[in-house]
Amino acid sequence: MRPLLPLLSLGTLAQALYFYIDGTSPKCFFEELPKDTLVVGHYTAEEFDESRQSWSKHDNIAIYISVDEIFDQEHRVVSQRGASAGKFTFTAAEAGDHKICFMPTANSGHATWQPLSHPNGGIRLTLDVAIGETSAIESSDKDKLQDLASRVKDLNARLQDIRREQVFQREREAEFRDQSESTNARVVRWILIQLTVLGITCAWQLSHLRSFFIKQKLT
Repeated sequence: MRPLLPLLSLGTLAQALYFYIDGTSPKCFFEELPKDTLVVGHYTAEEFDESRQSWSKHDNIAIYISVDEIFDQEHRVVSQRGASAGKFTFTAAEAGDHKICFMPTANSGHATWQPLSHPNGGIRLTLDVAIGETSAIESSDKDKLQDLASRVKDLNARLQDIRREQVFQREREAEFRDQSESTNARVVRWILIQLTVLGITCAWQLSHLRSFFIKQKLT
């Protein structure tokens, strides 16, 4: 019966879990992932300190991480050797089961590995895995997220200022267009009035001259 990671499928609701690894064999889990799913994991390896009687992190502990696509003839997508604490990331190229394995490759607290049968043997590995892009973002560095959120807010504020300026400019343009159209209409009306007055004046003068010439010929 193969181990499963049921909590990992909860994404943002998943909490960190820990388990023990025998120094002589890897610890593997199987997770079924949809295609193009982003997986981000954070881990911390601890060894039991006899002097302190507690689990503590040793810098000399190294963890080898591997991820295999078991549906594609054990095609390995991750092969990473990390420190006692670190992060691994991969994206599922195809949908199917993925085998995620952790294996200690060095120790610091003891001359030799203590097996799990020993009361305080093995390595305790704390693992926090976020599945999905949103979960990965939420599990990232909080300071970077806050800085990114602040920049997004600034950009939104600038966009709002630009939109208000555009609305103001459109209103001024519409007002100027209305004033121009009104002025042009008044100018046209005044020209028509002037032409009408000039036409009437010319007609009156022609009529007066005609009458004058007629009277001159009669006398």
